[in-house]
Amino acid sequence: MLNVKSFSFNPFEENTYVVSTSNGDAIIIDPGCYFPEEREELDAYLKENNLKPLAIYNTHCHIDHVLGAGYVKRAHEIPLMIHKEDLQWLGAVKSYSTNYGFNDYEEVEHDGFYGEGDSIFSGEDELEVVFLPGHSPGHTGLINHKGRFCIVGDVLFNGSIGRTDLPGGDHDTLISSIQDKLFKLPDDYTVYCGHGPTTTIGKEKRTNPFCAVE
Repeated sequence: MLNVKSFSFNPFEENTYVVSTSNGDAIIIDPGCYFPEEREELDAYLKENNLKPLAIYNTHCHIDHVLGAGYVKRAHEIPLMIHKEDLQWLGAVKSYSTNYGFNDYEEVEHDGFYGEGDSIFSGEDELEVVFLPGHSPGHTGLINHKGRFCIVGDVLFNGSIGRTDLPGGDHDTLISSIQDKLFKLPDDYTVYCGHGPTTTIGKEKRTNPFCAVE
């Protein structure tokens, strides 16, 4: 059974996730740890739980989700995996990071691509990759059916949806990603969002003012 640990990092209050197996293998999703104390918090959790980070997986490459990617990649000597459609957004972060006051942003290069049809881990621990564009062109999500949860980045929130006014965003595409893919999951699946608290598929299908279908 997979374990999911969440952290809220940087001024955007971005959710970083560590997903680990019972044997201690782990992946880090959307490392937003920018400040030293945030990096120490992440590293302490990994050390205290005897976890071995294998890779970084970014759901997308907006600044708030990659602020710690360079550090985590370097400190733990692990690869950074992204969707190919978000490559230019990863490369653009350095050009505007100082506009948000992140003068010490560590530029980072990807090491490989991943996308729909791929999987992370195996067996009951399998994380199925799903393509969820709309908030960004290369946005992905991860689903674990045994644990009945999905990690969706900035696609779907508790009572809201991801913004689509940023470069590469598209509202209709985002709604399709939510309704045609995420809302096909059973109602009891937990949704781990890129910001804010968790929710469930059923709650958002019924009550989300932007995308409800029931």
